[in-house]
Amino acid sequence: MRKDFLTLNDFSRKDIRDLLDLASDMKEKPSTHRSVLPDKVLAMVFQKPSTRTYVSFEVAMAGMGGHAIYLGWDQLQLGRGETIEDTGRVLSRYVHGIMARVFDHRDLERLAASSTVPVINGLSDLYHPAQVLSDLLTIREKRGRLKGVSLAYIGDGNNVCNSLLLGTTKVGVDISVASPPGFAPRKDIVEMAKQNADESGSRITIMEEPRKAALAVDIIYTDAFVSMGMEKERERRLGAFLPRYRVDADLMDIAGEGSLFMHCLPVHRGEEVSGSVIDGEQSVVWDQAENRLHTQKALLYTLLRNGA
Repeated sequence: MRKDFLTLNDFSRKDIRDLLDLASDMKEKPSTHRSVLPDKVLAMVFQKPSTRTYVSFEVAMAGMGGHAIYLGWDQLQLGRGETIEDTGRVLSRYVHGIMARVFDHRDLERLAASSTVPVINGLSDLYHPAQVLSDLLTIREKRGRLKGVSLAYIGDGNNVCNSLLLGTTKVGVDISVASPPGFAPRKDIVEMAKQNADESGSRITIMEEPRKAALAVDIIYTDAFVSMGMEKERERRLGAFLPRYRVDADLMDIAGEGSLFMHCLPVHRGEEVSGSVIDGEQSVVWDQAENRLHTQKALLYTLLRNGA
């Protein structure tokens, strides 16, 4: 397995399956995994605010006998002009791993290139692989398998969508993405996903019509239409997405009675999803959120256990 966790596409189907198996075991038998990372320290670098990423990584480290340090971007010399490379070199002398939540994915790549310890993507403008690990665990728990499960992503072709495309096609989940014109996922990422799908036997479809994407699928997934850093685009974005791309009861009916609803959170009720759906019986978003803890335990243990 690679030193760093920047994108799911760097990991094989077996790597992902092993992480999910370990996460399931850690969830079911937490007492057997206490103190497995004694004295290990994780630096958590935040350029963007967070709830789930911050808390789940810190609790994960504590639960395995390690420790996590919160480092706000402006608390570091990064906020005064120190280079990312110098920061990576220095942090590598102090800690056993670095988790960073940033705007520009290239900053993560620079950090990983200059660090001698594992670097984990806590979110970037391009990918959110830690979230999708949790999503895959949730799907497997709810459906009993991954291969052959169908998922429709309705909304913005953003970082979550990108990681879903790569993660689902690695493990054999069929995925359809419905986005308005100008908001589809990047073509290069779609091409990578298609290559994965050829190997795993999954299917991938990119379209504009949400009702077609949602027809008879196992899972409907959406995310915010206005992500962090896009506030100036709010009116334009909502005008493009609403009301056609909102996940509501009618869209869930198209998916079918047994379909599930997923969302990475935070949610804007009444925008990308109606309150009745996210708070309804088909919603598994709180299980998704909990599973961030278990998959990140598995990820941290796998990447940090052999460090000095």
